[in-house]
Amino acid sequence: MIRLYPTKIPFFARWLFPKPVYRYATDDKRIYLTFDDGPTPQITPWVLDLLKQEQIKATFFCVGSQITKHPDIFKQIIDAGHQIGNHTFGHKNGWTTSTKNYVESIVKTEKVIESFNVSSKLFRPPYGRLLPAQIKQLDRLNYKIIMWSVLSGDFSAKLDPEQALTYLTKNTSAGDIIVFHDNRKAYKNLKIILPAYIKQLKKQGYSLDML
Repeated sequence: MIRLYPTKIPFFARWLFPKPVYRYATDDKRIYLTFDDGPTPQITPWVLDLLKQEQIKATFFCVGSQITKHPDIFKQIIDAGHQIGNHTFGHKNGWTTSTKNYVESIVKTEKVIESFNVSSKLFRPPYGRLLPAQIKQLDRLNYKIIMWSVLSGDFSAKLDPEQALTYLTKNTSAGDIIVFHDNRKAYKNLKIILPAYIKQLKKQGYSLDML
């Protein structure tokens, strides 16, 4: 069975957990483009080349262990002027990780990021999974938790990229925060959906930017 995305964050989730940012209220036709899970050889450089070609800045929520494995690619993201966010050190699932270990993983990643002379307090939880105690701790440490309003679904092996592109474009509106992934699992879908999605949004008068 083909599964269609994007998945909109339901309203009740925003009501239960109002602290994280799910989208931005804006009068401009602006979309916020984000990428999770990198840096990854081949995939992240491909994304960077596309964004450069389209003259777009985006936000990359990077995994600390991936940064340490691929510091040269991480530096490419920085040098291209994109925004950096924190995605834990080992892609931690907040629902199955103690608050202490979860926060330690985030702080560890922050230190890795800072070793490149970059500062970031933007954080996105892997899988979007967080516990109330973790939200409270991150708030105390002045992290800004960024969720999303539209999930591209690029990671799904059951995704039909052409159908997903149509659905994604129809379900995108001003102020939306969109999630793509610069990882190996997503690449097959990403290379089809992302270029066409950018062109469609530009044709509709939208601008795409970092957070």
